[in-house]
Amino acid sequence: MEFDDDMDELESFPSNVDVESAKRSIHDLIRAVGEDPEREGLINTPIRVARMFTELLSGYSADPQRIVNGALFEVKYDEMVIVRDIEFYSLCEHHMLPFIGRAHVAYIPDGKVLGLSKIPRIVDMYARRLQVQERMTRQIADFLRDLLKPQGVAVVVEAMHLCSMMRGVKKHDARMTTSAMHGAFRANLATRQEFLDNISRGSEPMRF
Repeated sequence: MEFDDDMDELESFPSNVDVESAKRSIHDLIRAVGEDPEREGLINTPIRVARMFTELLSGYSADPQRIVNGALFEVKYDEMVIVRDIEFYSLCEHHMLPFIGRAHVAYIPDGKVLGLSKIPRIVDMYARRLQVQERMTRQIADFLRDLLKPQGVAVVVEAMHLCSMMRGVKKHDARMTTSAMHGAFRANLATRQEFLDNISRGSEPMRF
């Protein structure tokens, strides 16, 4: 039995994944773990996994200019802008297992603001790569700093890592939090605290 309902959708993700090479690698991996890649339940697994990676790793091929798409607007506003609870899914580069979480992003404009939908897209651009959480947090903050040239940028990322939940220390309730601050958020304790208070207000613990 074949289940091809998701194939066309995955083709829509821009990707530099070599699908045929990935397919052969997954085929060899299935054999390496002692399974039969030709049995009914696994015969289409290599192509499905290969095409899945075109979505999960589409951040490598994402075009920042297309993501922003001119959604920079001149606005006389110099108070904090916060987009919180942005869910994301990424792959740990050490074991290629998922880490799943939410990002909170803030900036203080200096003449320009960014369209609301663009910030989650920027988070996804960096999440859909082989990643470590620390680097991803810094990349988001640096990108917004360079794009907007604001008075300040702050990013906090919280995530659950399956590489520490399924294997190794096997700590199901462990959560990792990382932050990156630029400008006013780094220099001014009150500004930083206002941001942290805002993202903690009404926040619920992450859970599966």
